[in-house]
Amino acid sequence: MSNVFYMPPVTLMGPNAIQSLGAELASKELKKALIVTDSVLVEVGLVSKLTDELTAHNLEYVIYDGVQPNPTEKNIDDGLELLANSHADFVISFGGGSSHDTAKGIALVAANGGHIRDYSKGVHLSKKPQLPLVTVNTTAGTASEMTVFAIITNQEDETKYPVVDKHFTPIIAVNDSELMVAMPKFLTATTGMDALTHAVEAYVSTAATPITDASAIKAIELIVNNLEAVVNNGQDREARDAMQYGEYLAGMAFSNASLGYVHSMAHQLGGVYDLSHGLCNAILLAEVSRFNAKQVPERFVDIAKAMGIETAAMTQEQAVNAALEAIDGLSAAVGTKQRLTDLGVTEDKLAFMAQNALNDACSLTNPRQASLEEIVNIFKARM
Repeated sequence: MSNVFYMPPVTLMGPNAIQSLGAELASKELKKALIVTDSVLVEVGLVSKLTDELTAHNLEYVIYDGVQPNPTEKNIDDGLELLANSHADFVISFGGGSSHDTAKGIALVAANGGHIRDYSKGVHLSKKPQLPLVTVNTTAGTASEMTVFAIITNQEDETKYPVVDKHFTPIIAVNDSELMVAMPKFLTATTGMDALTHAVEAYVSTAATPITDASAIKAIELIVNNLEAVVNNGQDREARDAMQYGEYLAGMAFSNASLGYVHSMAHQLGGVYDLSHGLCNAILLAEVSRFNAKQVPERFVDIAKAMGIETAAMTQEQAVNAALEAIDGLSAAVGTKQRLTDLGVTEDKLAFMAQNALNDACSLTNPRQASLEEIVNIFKARM
């Protein structure tokens, strides 16, 4: 079976990488950008790092700063309206996954028409490339700056759904670790655990390939070796830079191998309770991994080794359990090992969320298929 590998044609990486963006854009005959971001990043002045670079290269811009933490269909609709009224000819997302996912939806629908929901009933459904998209990343977690995924919330029916489309790939991605230094401690923790989840789920995915395996394993190494350090000291430049490489590698892995039940279940928690996506992943990762390890134990032995666990004297079962304990241990160390009940989750919604999780596209590549009752029980184990 043949495989296709998607990633941006150009990625600017490392400290102060944003300072190279203007020259890249100037060569592409683009004139005016719709910047998609959130109000906090505007208020703290971080967006000026981008706007100053655009101004220095004679590029106009207009800012849409209405992005919500769990981006909604309305965010995309509002962005599309501003895009049309401003006559912008390309889109730049600035922020984390919420900004990138919103910008992807705007750029895709602008070029292809219809509604973003139209592109969620399968994969790679768009007919034409999206409006040129540039992604400037400020978190080390979602990897949405370079993937073919966007996660959108339908507030009317409390669902959160993935859109998977090859045309989501931006023309330029920017991963400047200096833009990540100001990230708050808890956001650093949740986005880091999100990145770890991407790597683990991609590695055990039924669609994994040698390329995604290599990306996932290296991502696990980088994240495990640097996340706690950067949570404890956000000014640790070396750890910040290592994390931006780790999250990007995890993105390379899952954008091409897809994900599994952690994400399909986390999407439902986000849709119903408007919870942090990274936090939901952190809470669920070890429990879903325990379920999956019965199907692919050898993969979790590899994960244990990538986490720095000496497995030579262990049985396979011991190595698998050590990996699960290490995942939970890292989550506890960075403050994301929480209970769902403490976040307001109630049992009356579990069956509804479990059914939607099974219908989520991410479930298709989970290595072990579950019944509705089994998904409910995984939720309950983290209540």
